[in-house]
Amino acid sequence: MASGVQVADEVCRIFYDMKVRKCSTPEEIKKRKKAVIFCLSADKKCIIVEEGKEILVGDVGVTITDPFKHFVGMLPEKDCRYALYDASFETKESRKEELMFFLWAPELAPLKSKMIYASSKDAIKKKFQGMG
Repeated sequence: MASGVQVADEVCRIFYDMKVRKCSTPEEIKKRKKAVIFCLSADKKCIIVEEGKEILVGDVGVTITDPFKHFVGMLPEKDCRYALYDASFETKESRKEELMFFLWAPELAPLKSKMIYASSKDAIKKKFQGMG
């Protein structure tokens, strides 16, 4: 179901920056985003970056000990959100990194919000080339 919701250019730029791993200086790596949360604009017509809802790689181990726990703590209890999380984990063979897309729809979120976010998910996924 299409909702007609647009995706802000900044959202697409952040996705691209998180997806593409460039050879960077240590300072540039610290500024790289580990997690970002997106929300609908006040008029519910555009998916935008939620102000102040990000984790930088440079924060991990300095001000944030468990980045995933901190990320989950940034999500609202009573409303929906979209998010990107750059997960790092180890398998028996190697260390892996995967960029994950989330649709957060908690039980306490209003039904209307859940419906808008669910119907707009395809719009954001189409902009995120390479996300399954």
